[in-house]
Amino acid sequence: MSGSDTAPFLSQADDTDDGPVPGTPGLPGSLGNSKSEDPEVPDREGLQRITGLSPGRSALIVAVLCYINLLNYMDRFTVAGVLPDIEQFFEIGDSSSGLIQTVFISSYMVLAPVFGYLGDRYNRKYLMCGGIAFWSLVTLGSSFIPRERFWLLLLTRGLVGVGEASYSTIAPTLIADLFVADQRSRMLSVFYFAIPVGSGLGYIAGSKVKDVAGDWHWALRVTPGLGVVAVLLLFLVVREPPRGAVERHSDSPPLNPTSWWADLRALARNLIFGLITCLTGVLGVGLGVEISRRLRRSNPRADPLVCAAGLLGSAPFLFLSLACARGSIVATYIFIFIGETLLSMNWAIVADILLYVVIPTRRSTAEAFQIVLSHLLGDAGSPYLIGLISDRLRRSWPPSFLSEFRALQFSLMLCAFVGALGGAAFLGTAIFIEGDRRRAQLHVQGLLCEAGPTDDRIVVPQRGRSTRVPVSSVLI
Repeated sequence: MSGSDTAPFLSQADDTDDGPVPGTPGLPGSLGNSKSEDPEVPDREGLQRITGLSPGRSALIVAVLCYINLLNYMDRFTVAGVLPDIEQFFEIGDSSSGLIQTVFISSYMVLAPVFGYLGDRYNRKYLMCGGIAFWSLVTLGSSFIPRERFWLLLLTRGLVGVGEASYSTIAPTLIADLFVADQRSRMLSVFYFAIPVGSGLGYIAGSKVKDVAGDWHWALRVTPGLGVVAVLLLFLVVREPPRGAVERHSDSPPLNPTSWWADLRALARNLIFGLITCLTGVLGVGLGVEISRRLRRSNPRADPLVCAAGLLGSAPFLFLSLACARGSIVATYIFIFIGETLLSMNWAIVADILLYVVIPTRRSTAEAFQIVLSHLLGDAGSPYLIGLISDRLRRSWPPSFLSEFRALQFSLMLCAFVGALGGAAFLGTAIFIEGDRRRAQLHVQGLLCEAGPTDDRIVVPQRGRSTRVPVSSVLI
């Protein structure tokens, strides 16, 4: 009996075609002539021989994973879309409603390493199927909790984190084992594009389903039904490729998992940047809020001006961190620390700006569009764009490790210039911020009526009666 037949059920990859044979054209490390321009990257035919999956089947697997990722973030933000109704139903305040997300994120955060360990050692397809099925059942059950059992809602949201951790930590590794180089970057950009779209849809779907059904509980019953479809698609469509096969030569031995402590020791060597990001995030957010709070006393435009200063100030330091990367790693980390601290100053302030320039009945929709646009113009497409620029630069230079380094270095410098453009946009925001804030305040107080673009007027008392005057005259 073969070794694969005696392996534990969860550790087996799905049955695929026969593995690659040394000397096969189109495969890295083969004795034949490669059809790929880069001898280290297998072509489409080579990928099919390695993974046992056709290009169409691989693309279909990515489509299924994208659908589930979209569903993941829809469920995560559906609760936010009906949060006022949840507060009213359970008779809780803002602090208790904030616990709903805190419990979920805490569970998700703690369990992610657990599923990371399992995903590196056992069958990823079945782990995801079990996690999504569990998450769907728990989400459905949370819609039937009576009003005197708020603690049970917190428990179910924590259990939802179990299911989402099982998927978010594993799905990208499947894509990594199906594609290489720029194909992988392209597929990952599509996969992560589901984050902003799913987040926005979660807000919209939650509020709209509640409006149609007349009951917020139905908003929590939509994603479980779609979750059943997700489990079926995972089970029927997704086939697990061999781990790391597309990245090693055909005549190399298969990769074997090491102990978890060995994994952690190896990963710790790559975590310096992550630690800097965590520290600068906390420092930058607190610094931005405090500076803005103090400046508001003398300048009502303090919020966008602080954001502009943070982005404009971070741009040169991020540029210098890239410019010094080859010469001094210490200088690089210092510049990254300063640049990320300045960059983080706008996070909390932007959320505050969004809330005070939008009336309460439109804030969820505004949050949804802010999430969609920020990711759409940011991390949804930027990894692919940076990779595309890097690939174009590499083609014009002789192949070498230095060429790869320089190509990625120059392409990442684009981020510094985009940051400067963001700072300029905040300077433009400072011109209009007072008027927008005042208009939202007047609307909440009932002094600003809905009107067309040519009739932007408010109602003010005048000599015992009301009259309509242009908003601009009041603001001035």
